[in-house]
Formats: sequence, C-alpha cells, structure tokens
Amino acid sequence: MIATHPLPNKATMSPIILASTSPYRQTLLGKLGMPFIAMAPNTDETVLLGETAEQLVKRLAIAKASDVGSRLDQGWVIGSDQACTIDGTILGKPGTHEQAVSQLRQLSGHAVTFFTGLCLHDIQTGQQQSIVEPFTVHFRTLDEVTIQNYLQREQPYDCAGSFKSEGMGICLFTRFEGRDPNTLIGLPLMALTDMLLSWGVKLPQ
Repeated sequence: MIATHPLPNKATMSPIILASTSPYRQTLLGKLGMPFIAMAPNTDETVLLGETAEQLVKRLAIAKASDVGSRLDQGWVIGSDQACTIDGTILGKPGTHEQAVSQLRQLSGHAVTFFTGLCLHDIQTGQQQSIVEPFTVHFRTLDEVTIQNYLQREQPYDCAGSFKSEGMGICLFTRFEGRDPNTLIGLPLMALTDMLLSWGVKLPQ
C-alpha cells in the first residue's frame, strides 16, 4: 500500500518509510512487495560550494532520511537523491520544453552519468547505511525531429536529463553501464535489498 501524508509530530508509523513523494521512487519501492508509507522530507537541496555530484547526493540522501526520522518514533527510513552529470557538470530538471530541447541537444552523442545516493536510517538506534550508486547512459546522436517528437510524446520536464528511461526514452540510447537499471529511475533497489538483508529483513516477503 502506497500513501503520502504530511509529516506528523512523533507519530507511530509503518516500519518502512520512504522519505520522498516522488511517484517514480514510490513505484520502484513497490517492486519489493513491502508495505510502506511515503512522506515528504523538509530538506534544503542547495549545492554547496565545491561539492561534487557524488558528495551532493550522499549528503542529501542522509539528510532526507534523517529529517523524516527525526519526526517519528520508530521504523526504518529510506532516503535517496540523484544528480545527472555530463563532463562533471550537474544537470537539473528542465522544467520547460525549451530547456528540455537544450538538454537533449547537449546530451546527443555523449555519455551521461547519474549518481544516486541511498540511505537507510534506523530511527530507534540512529544507525545508518549509505552508498552512492553510479549508472551511465550512452546517447545516440539525436536530430531535431527525434528530439521534438520524443519531448512532445513523453514530456519529461520533471526528469533530470529530459528523458524517462522506463518509457520511450529507451529509444534515445545505445547502451547502459551500471549494476542496477532501477538506479537510473531514482532508487537503487539492489543496493537497498543488500541493506535490508544485512538488517535481517527477508526478501521477498
């Protein structure tokens, strides 16, 4: 069961809490077959001076999990954050059609690396596990017709890199490099499974 609630003040919650209201992450976590509740963290996502993409996503994943955990009495909180990079430069979400066109022109024919931070936080003990998982996408050379057709069909304006790999965005790539394709969408499920297993959660349930 997936539900999104405003953050309560020290309420008793389900054992698993996803510190995100992203529908993509909720769908991914649903693959593990565990009941969970999705809650919004109150986290400043401003990039710090000199911070790399890897440092950013790890810090924010921990901050999101810690923020939600500080408002509850029990449970395990999953925090995650992602950055899309090309040649070391972080790309944000396009927001508009024009910005998405500009991003896809920039990515055409290049390799793009996504860094996804993941944190599993035990509220009662304060113990945390955290990692950064990389995943690289190799883009085809994209002409203007391909870019326009894709954006008009899928409108991925809330996605860093201006594409949805789980949809028609797959037509834009030549190959992937990485351990877990779920990482590209926003939640490294293999790494999360490793963390849960190490804390005694049997999967699948």
